[in-house]
Amino acid sequence: MSENVLMHLDKVSKVYTMGEVKVEALKHTTLEVYQGEFLVILGPSGSGKSTLLNILGGMDQASSGEVYYKNRNLTQASEASLTRFRREEVGFVFQFYNLIPDLTAKENVEIAADLVDNPLLVNECLKDVELYDRMNHFPSQMSGGEQQRISIARALVKNPRLLLCDEPTGALDYSTGKTVLSLLKKINVEKGCTVIVITHNTAIGAMGDRVVRMRDGEIFEITINESPLSPERIEW
Repeated sequence: MSENVLMHLDKVSKVYTMGEVKVEALKHTTLEVYQGEFLVILGPSGSGKSTLLNILGGMDQASSGEVYYKNRNLTQASEASLTRFRREEVGFVFQFYNLIPDLTAKENVEIAADLVDNPLLVNECLKDVELYDRMNHFPSQMSGGEQQRISIARALVKNPRLLLCDEPTGALDYSTGKTVLSLLKKINVEKGCTVIVITHNTAIGAMGDRVVRMRDGEIFEITINESPLSPERIEW
């Protein structure tokens, strides 16, 4: 495997069984993810992009095919090993923030820091997302955009190599969404973190180094952006 390949999926499929019905959510998918890239995965609801993200993040296991993280085969990993992978290597950002309501912003970030051996400084991560002055506020006292930025700080504090973002702007208005995308791009550039954003918003594809397009559980196109747009220049 090339040194700049962080993850490699080889002919990966995922089948869910619901009673007597089998649903093939992902079909024979092959994909390389490069270290330090900003990758956008586009597709409508039901296209398989969330299933792909879950497999990349070790939250779900493939029904067939191979998944490699660097030179490590995750397909054969135990549940304990996958848990360590998620804790130590991956940061997650979700559409609906998933903050703990009874904890302050700082405490929400501290919980993630406690999961790893070498976390970043909590206060520095709060400064990175420009919410240092709001660290003692509870989620209910914050706007949706602020809550999403705290969830990014929570992911960032683990110092992950891979940041997986599932519709990170889906619950936000246009202006706030662009602020969040700018923050994700800043983390990608300044921290050298590989960022993967899955979205149905085709405009966001313009900021990716590469764009993966999916439908019906398959990748049907991968394009390279020679000149990715800054989030400020994206319109939707």
